[in-house]
Amino acid sequence: MAGYLIGFLVLAAGLAALTSMQRARRSRDAAADKAHSRPIYHGLNAAIWTGVPAFVFLIVWLMGQNSIINSLVLASFPGADALSGAEKSLLISEIRQVAAGNIFKEPTPEILAAVDHLKSLQSIAVWMMVAVVAAAASIGAFFGYRVIESRFRARHSVERSVTWFMMFSSLVAILTTGGIVASLLYEALQFFARVPVTEFLFGLRWEPQIALRPDQVAGLGAFGMVPVLFGTFAISALAMAVSVPVGILSAVYLTEYAGERFRAVVKPLLEILAGIPTVVYGFFAVLTVAPIVRSLGLSLGLEAAPNSALAAGGVMGVMLIPFISSLSDDAFAAVPRAMRDGSYALGATKGETIRKVLLPAALPGIVGGVLLALSRAVGETMIVVMAAGLIARMTVNPFEAVTTVTVQIVTLLIGDSEFDNPKTLAAFALGLVLFLITLGLNLIALRTVRKYREKY
Repeated sequence: MAGYLIGFLVLAAGLAALTSMQRARRSRDAAADKAHSRPIYHGLNAAIWTGVPAFVFLIVWLMGQNSIINSLVLASFPGADALSGAEKSLLISEIRQVAAGNIFKEPTPEILAAVDHLKSLQSIAVWMMVAVVAAAASIGAFFGYRVIESRFRARHSVERSVTWFMMFSSLVAILTTGGIVASLLYEALQFFARVPVTEFLFGLRWEPQIALRPDQVAGLGAFGMVPVLFGTFAISALAMAVSVPVGILSAVYLTEYAGERFRAVVKPLLEILAGIPTVVYGFFAVLTVAPIVRSLGLSLGLEAAPNSALAAGGVMGVMLIPFISSLSDDAFAAVPRAMRDGSYALGATKGETIRKVLLPAALPGIVGGVLLALSRAVGETMIVVMAAGLIARMTVNPFEAVTTVTVQIVTLLIGDSEFDNPKTLAAFALGLVLFLITLGLNLIALRTVRKYREKY
């Protein structure tokens, strides 16, 4: 029903806009003085008044409808007051499953009565929602149509509405970020209440497998994040060793050496790499790159694991090439042609111009792209989950398996999860560390760009 109501609001807003534009044209033609706003603004103003308040009400209704209906159903269910919160959730879930036709066992008469009550409440709620949304849209259309006259400041009204929408969007982004940080901090503090901060930050052993239930057999647990952080930066360094030179050199070639036809074909093909899903890169790393890397390591007489840091880092580096090449290409293109011509006029070769003029002038953009790619590498999940390994070790041999922060977060939250246990809460502590690392890298990138940016 919500989809139909949204479609109705779109049609109602369009109809209100068309009729309001026609009335605005008639009012403009009949008025002796010049109209303040064009008819299009009167139409947009009527459309906004018709659709936006009703749509906001619809969203608020949908957000609170199930909670209110659940409360009413539980209030009429015999003995529901004596149940705990978890038991009430289980009961309302069973009632809704039976109402949807998913019957796994014979429901009791009390459940059947609750199902009938639930369906009646849902029917009443739907028709009330339809009536109120239609009334809100009608009232909005009436006021939007009624205010039309030659001197009505419709353009100002539309601009205020757009301004409020942009402020609301900014507020949503800020509140979302604040909510993420607050949730990470809350759960991380719960973890640090059970595990000392010094052990987490400076411990050299990561073995979070502890017993979640009394009947389980597991270790005592060790939560030193240094090996996990070491593996994260090791794989990120390998990825940057692949992506930085290839990305910058490809940008130099496309900007300074390639012809227009070649550039028009190769640059989009290069940027396609950024659109490939990371799970595809993970399959490529596991099925193709990892066996080649292991064979290479064994031929060199080194210990090589089926999953290795080199395989994951190499494939991740290929994925990051478009990030660096695109930003570097834009930085090179922003350098004025006069600087190149001046270098050539002084007798410099193309290579000398690139090294001594182009690269220094485009350095802020290049550094910003590199740091952005590095933060992307630190937060990558699928490639390292599939190709890096699960063992937390500190080794300089790139042919051995290591683990990363994202791998451990995924591992800790799979299976039985109780959010009052250090094993599960450790994922939030790792997530907080990862958030701070990527935030720091982004701040460094912004500071570097602002400090060394050249304005021509």
